[in-house]
Amino acid sequence: MANSTDRGRTVTSRVLAVLGAFTPARPELTLAQICRITGLRHATAHRLVRELVGWGALERVPSGAYVVGLRLWELGTLNPRGLPLRVRAMPFMEDLHAATRQHVQLAVLDGGAALVVERISAAGAVPVVSQVGGRLPLHASAVGKVLLAHADDGLFAEVTGDGLARFTTATVTDPAALRVALAECRRTGVAVVREEMSAGAYSVAAPITDAKGRVIAGLSVVGPDPAIHRLVPAVLMAGRGISRGA
Repeated sequence: MANSTDRGRTVTSRVLAVLGAFTPARPELTLAQICRITGLRHATAHRLVRELVGWGALERVPSGAYVVGLRLWELGTLNPRGLPLRVRAMPFMEDLHAATRQHVQLAVLDGGAALVVERISAAGAVPVVSQVGGRLPLHASAVGKVLLAHADDGLFAEVTGDGLARFTTATVTDPAALRVALAECRRTGVAVVREEMSAGAYSVAAPITDAKGRVIAGLSVVGPDPAIHRLVPAVLMAGRGISRGA
């Protein structure tokens, strides 16, 4: 819990703290909850929230709580890794989903995590922890490994610096072993993950590149089949198709 003080904090940092209080796990917050999470005084939080509502960054729902407003969504669509990428990728994702009947997801690098920007799912598909707008760890997800494999060494050091979280008994938590896996990803062009995020979930991912050959996203299929590697050709083809349109 944050300390309840506004001292030493700029107006910008306070506004960002309010917006940052909302997460996929906390999409709706009361003013009291915002104060508790941010450490802002009630009067300060109330003033900032009122201004954010007036601008459209937040909206008040009938219960009296607040949710993220559409104005932020409109701004988010201007990011070239957001809506334009999703629009370009969707036909390939739909084809891949039709062929596999499993989760198909698109993710981009955001700080030290893979941000899921689009997903297509099917009823009865294997349960997964990801959702659109959610983040996946770079070391334990297929899309994360694809993105980490093509990032600079600085990110690897950042991700492994405080230790690697273990989600299942299969999660790779040894930095040396992770380096080997990332090298294999660069060699083959794909990342294959078997039950590293959750039991019974297998995934294969391929990179998506821009016109200069830089990896800008990862595309994956998540399913219950231990022989997920059989989908490698299909995922690679879809990734290359999206890349050609970049």
